[in-house]
Amino acid sequence: MSHVASAAEGANLEVSILRYEPAPAEIGEYVSVWVKVENLGYAKAEDLSIKIVPDYPFSVDSSANALVNVGILSPDNAAVHEYRLYTDSAAKQGTGTFEVWYQEESGGTWFKKEFELRVGSDSFDSKGTIQLVGEPVKEPEVFMPGDEGTISFTLKNSATDYTITIDGEQYDTNARIQSASLEGADGIKVTTGTYYGNGVIGPGESVDLTYNVEVANDTADGTYYLDFSIVGSSHSYNSNWRIPVKVDCSSVRVIPSKPLALENGEGTLEFDVANIHPNELSSVSVKLKAEGIEFSPSEYFIGSMDSDELFTIEIEAKAVSEDITFPQDLVITADYRNGLNEHTEEITTRQLQHNVVETGGSSGIYLVVILLVVVGAGAYYLYRKKKGKEVKE
Repeated sequence: MSHVASAAEGANLEVSILRYEPAPAEIGEYVSVWVKVENLGYAKAEDLSIKIVPDYPFSVDSSANALVNVGILSPDNAAVHEYRLYTDSAAKQGTGTFEVWYQEESGGTWFKKEFELRVGSDSFDSKGTIQLVGEPVKEPEVFMPGDEGTISFTLKNSATDYTITIDGEQYDTNARIQSASLEGADGIKVTTGTYYGNGVIGPGESVDLTYNVEVANDTADGTYYLDFSIVGSSHSYNSNWRIPVKVDCSSVRVIPSKPLALENGEGTLEFDVANIHPNELSSVSVKLKAEGIEFSPSEYFIGSMDSDELFTIEIEAKAVSEDITFPQDLVITADYRNGLNEHTEEITTRQLQHNVVETGGSSGIYLVVILLVVVGAGAYYLYRKKKGKEVKE
């Protein structure tokens, strides 16, 4: 239920229907339709106008209300207008159509998009009530900016018996879902359309519904609320829930656990790897990169990490070039998955130092000299002790 159009060198406008109530539009009654126009471009619409052009069985409550002048619509802003359409009393159950026309500036080109509304008088005497079971299941549990995922709901008919008697009249306790929709929020888009039920849900039975969602790359950390709405057996059985969705950009931290230094061109580098994201991350791995340095393993694979879990890794490093200058920039990169979303992140850049330690024969010579000094000192002590004894005698 959306359309994107661009005028030459102008704004990029997207038109959609946020919702309509009641759903379905009732025969012989008014239906409210909320039309949204959003500017997704880089230029502003100078003098935006929108007009609704309904087809039978719909008509505008007043011709004067068909055309609305919004005025200036800046980039990344949206305008929402509520129209009231009358559904003809002779209409048949099914679908009806209407068009939304929009013009970026006065005297400019008109663009149009056609939409459909369900028409009917669906109302059932069934007395089963639909309830949301438990918490919606989010995958991943906490999203990161740029992530895609799902939100799943379990809806259950709370009735326990197959019939109920009210004021001496007996009713069945089946339940129906005429429609179920999930509406997005700023930075979070729901890409799955409205679900329309096509059967009954018996007492104690349930149905699972899953919606796909996308989080924009520039979405700030925080909790966002999505609207989950269902139309049940009749309008008195409608339900609305506010569904919280968390966005958190925190991920993996890689911290050196001992000084980053090589000795005579090689050494072992040690790091603590921590998952600071609120939920589990999978396929976690760490890679190091520095000019003229070879690392083993080239990529250290850790796997799944629970939130706040800490893992210590060791990576061997060896200089493979004689033209290296120290200190050397050491780039630390982490790969991981949040749900099914793959992320590659440059964690930090550290300084890799180098120490030269003398080895080989020289150390042996030093050891021999030390031993000679010790032996000589002992011999001199014994000599002096013996000499003093002879003098006394």
